[in-house]
Amino acid sequence: MIISSAYAQSAIGGEAGWAGMLPIVLMFGLLYFMMIRPQMKRQKEHKIMIDALQKGDEVVAAGGMLGRITQVGDVYITLEIAPNTEIRAQKVSVVTLLPKGTLKSL
Repeated sequence: MIISSAYAQSAIGGEAGWAGMLPIVLMFGLLYFMMIRPQMKRQKEHKIMIDALQKGDEVVAAGGMLGRITQVGDVYITLEIAPNTEIRAQKVSVVTLLPKGTLKSL
């Protein structure tokens, strides 16, 4: 005949069952160590930085806005972006804390 007979595999997986699952388990392990764990570390560092913000800090907000913090609230901060020009922004929008005196050098 042209079509060969098909035979069913045994119900007990044994070695073949684990060998088939090993690439998937390794993929999830690699995904965790390459993507999830570093992202959790960055989130933790960002939260520590946000909690430590205080009046007088120089920061970069989302969108590249540079300013000096003049007020700190629970959720919002007030940034002085130019003399006599202040804006309110969410604390979580702060991307980077700059060293003191950075704004003067720009």
